[in-house]
Amino acid sequence: CGSKILKGFIPPYECTAVQRILDCGGVLLGKTNLDEFAMGSSCEHSAFGPVRNPWDPQRVPGGSSGGSAAAVASGQVPLALGTDTGGSIRQPAAFTGTLGLKPTYGRVSRYGAVAYASSFDQIGPFGRTPRDLALLLQAIAGKDPNDSTSMHVEVPDYVGGLDRARTEGLKGLRVGVPKEQGLDGVQEDIRRSYQQSLTTLEQLGASVVEVSLPHLVHALATYYIIVPAEASSNLARYDGVRYGHRTERSESLEQMYCRTRAEGFGPEVKRRIMMGSFVLSSGYYEAYYRRAQQVRTLIINDYKAAFANFCDVIATPVSPTAAFKLGERMHSPLEMYLADVLTVPINLAGLPALSLPCGLDPTGLPVGLQLIAPPFQELRLLQAAESFLQQQPFDVLPLKKDSAFATGAQ
Repeated sequence: CGSKILKGFIPPYECTAVQRILDCGGVLLGKTNLDEFAMGSSCEHSAFGPVRNPWDPQRVPGGSSGGSAAAVASGQVPLALGTDTGGSIRQPAAFTGTLGLKPTYGRVSRYGAVAYASSFDQIGPFGRTPRDLALLLQAIAGKDPNDSTSMHVEVPDYVGGLDRARTEGLKGLRVGVPKEQGLDGVQEDIRRSYQQSLTTLEQLGASVVEVSLPHLVHALATYYIIVPAEASSNLARYDGVRYGHRTERSESLEQMYCRTRAEGFGPEVKRRIMMGSFVLSSGYYEAYYRRAQQVRTLIINDYKAAFANFCDVIATPVSPTAAFKLGERMHSPLEMYLADVLTVPINLAGLPALSLPCGLDPTGLPVGLQLIAPPFQELRLLQAAESFLQQQPFDVLPLKKDSAFATGAQ
């Protein structure tokens, strides 16, 4: 998980998602790099160094699952797994011109996955086409008795369902555009690609309607209260006692705990642990954590009302910018957190969302479109993506044009 504190640790069992891939005959080629404990939006916060974007090796691939996205984009693998806590599949997919799907919370078992924020984390697929995502999701989805948060909901035929999208297009699909989710902080070229994407959806037979999500403006603050709180609890287990890194300089048990964690965790992980411990402390629990949970419920209800009354999917940009340069935001945590503003609301609500490439910015970097659906409607997202990319194809293999990634990574 990109952390020194688990250096040398070998898991004693496979996580359910990986085991299901193996059971289906899949071949695992290896593990990819990521932000430490999935905490980051750039894949620079790793004990193993940064991941480079195959489209431009001087830029980030997004995070936290940037290694998976880069592996697919560069053609090293056709498929990859990632985890998404606040956009960690969708943002890397957008930055690398691949497709990434965050399933509904509970659609895929989390058993065996390293926990970051347990009520947010979800495992999902990366691929080059909607069919790729459908194949991998088909393998990993479903109830798991080892994970009480996995849901006993029927898994549809994702691959077979794509055939209907090719023949029927998007006739009758209502696409919602959130009126409260202002695009003032979104780069102009991203806004243009987004508007063009809405036009493409209309050409395919969809209707675009405005929807109200009044509490969306509080989503980012809510996310960065609840998630660090859960992380501080989950990461308390890494103390050097049973597994992972243990300091060689200690004279007492308490000193061993402190030095092990100080040596083993990187600065971003330490920052989020401290944030989480702060909001859970007795003096601030009611003022911050409880209120954040109440706002989370309001956001969930906003999405429920929108889908029940006005739309079938919601469309937004994935990120306010295209891939930024390595090191550009490393010393500005708040700026890095703002990169998640368009993706974290979906995790707060536990909804499925898909990122698909919708064009290039003026510098030739990929731009992503985010589609959001009601719970357990991943097939609807895959069908919409299939129709969209038939109408507006995208070349997801940058190495066809430029071999810079191979030389830049040496």
